[in-house]
Amino acid sequence: MQEKHLFEYAVIRVVPRVEREEFLNVGIILYCAKQKFLKTQFEVNDIKMKAFCGKLDCEELQGHLRSFELISKGGKEGGTIGQLDMASRFRWLTATRSTVVQTSKTHPGFCLDAQETLEKLYHQLVL
Repeated sequence: MQEKHLFEYAVIRVVPRVEREEFLNVGIILYCAKQKFLKTQFEVNDIKMKAFCGKLDCEELQGHLRSFELISKGGKEGGTIGQLDMASRFRWLTATRSTVVQTSKTHPGFCLDAQETLEKLYHQLVL
């Protein structure tokens, strides 16, 4: 029998007007220490985004989300934060913010395969 591993995840949200606390889920960040896995998966649906917040620059938003992806991957392309250890990068990405791109609180779970779990959560909570 395969061993299940503890993982944590957060939902990436677009919050165009922070004071209204309305948001649209656009991605997932998943971290599993035992599997040495940290990955961000996102999609910006331009039609949904225009209907939800027509004044938001979708290209600029894509850039911010790509930076989440680069930090998750680690290395110099992720800047100073991207060079931290995996757990520190996850904590930084999921820290509380008052910006247009925010994350939910982190949620724990157990999985056999972190990539498979990321895909499942992405389909359930984003698409």
